Amino acid sequence: MFDLAAIQRAIRLEKVGGWLFSSFQHRDSLSESILEIDRSSKNTRPWFYIVYPEGSPIKIVHAIEKNILDSLPGITFLYDGQERLLQFFKKEVLPRAQQLACQFSSAIRILSFLDHGTARMLEECGFTLCSAAALIQRFRGTLTEEMVESHKRAAAHLYEIVEGAWNLISTHMAQGFPLYEGDVQQHILKEFERRKLLTHSFPIVACGPHSGNPHYSPQGKGSLLEPDQVIQLDLWAKEEGESGAYADISWVGFTGINLGPSLQRVFSVLTEARDRTIRFIQQKLETGEVVSGKEVDAFCRSFLTEAGFGHALKHRTGHGIDRELHGFGVNLDSVEFPDDRLILNGSCFSIEPGLYFEEFGMRTEVNAYVWEGQLHLSGPYRQTALLTL
Repeated sequence: MFDLAAIQRAIRLEKVGGWLFSSFQHRDSLSESILEIDRSSKNTRPWFYIVYPEGSPIKIVHAIEKNILDSLPGITFLYDGQERLLQFFKKEVLPRAQQLACQFSSAIRILSFLDHGTARMLEECGFTLCSAAALIQRFRGTLTEEMVESHKRAAAHLYEIVEGAWNLISTHMAQGFPLYEGDVQQHILKEFERRKLLTHSFPIVACGPHSGNPHYSPQGKGSLLEPDQVIQLDLWAKEEGESGAYADISWVGFTGINLGPSLQRVFSVLTEARDRTIRFIQQKLETGEVVSGKEVDAFCRSFLTEAGFGHALKHRTGHGIDRELHGFGVNLDSVEFPDDRLILNGSCFSIEPGLYFEEFGMRTEVNAYVWEGQLHLSGPYRQTALLTL
């Protein structure tokens, strides 16, 4: 249900003049999602919805599509041409707020939907534009209490499923029965279905050199699992319903018994990086300090680089989690899409350092969330040793 009060609360907390929502030909799926606009409605002309910290919002819609925002509260203004549109912005919107937060970010480009032409038009009208990234996090990128509970249940399911997947692998390897990456992937998907969990894409089951590709996906049955290979298992899912929040974990196995020193070294460094990062966030929260996703990623990344593995880093060390797997909240990222947003109460995110080489790759992933000033880890335990036969 559309929640005007929650949007206005986010605007007040971030101390911006107003929040602009707009779409044309359904290009801005984020604005439409937040405002709960029917994406099957006709949208051949731009519409605009401006929400202020207090008071009634303003709707600016084209005369031939005057009902497109009827489900939303606010004062409606109809335009039929560019001159009238500019007039409304200058005379009705500008006096109430010169500063408008919009859906764009030079760093977090998944949030960028405002087109350059509209931005130029608004600036020529006299508006100062700022990114709505922090607003989006407060409104969409933090969990409610119901979502936290759903996230925890989803995580519990994933831990059970990954244990079952490894049991499947162990049994087949011990008995000498052939097993392919795709077989394990299908086993996980059947568990999702049995447990009524939703996922937006197939889990990762990657053996040997394939584990060195962070986004590997087997084609058909994929490769045969063979002795003495690294196996990367990465799975994500959520419960059905509006409060369903994703959980996302990665575990690493080895289809053998005796680990070589190089594999053990990589895994030990990864788990230490993960655990140091957890303690870093905990200490910041305990002392009342604010910390950004950018700072956390830089901390984790510096440890791995100092350990001699900087060349094997390929991605950020964590992403926001909410109703979406890669959510709208803070990411642990100082390199790919540097995220200056703060870790807030209700923030949920993965902590997943990974190292990748030609022969193999490893990633250990846990989920964490902040509630009442404390960092909580999702799931019953962390992986502390490579899964082996």
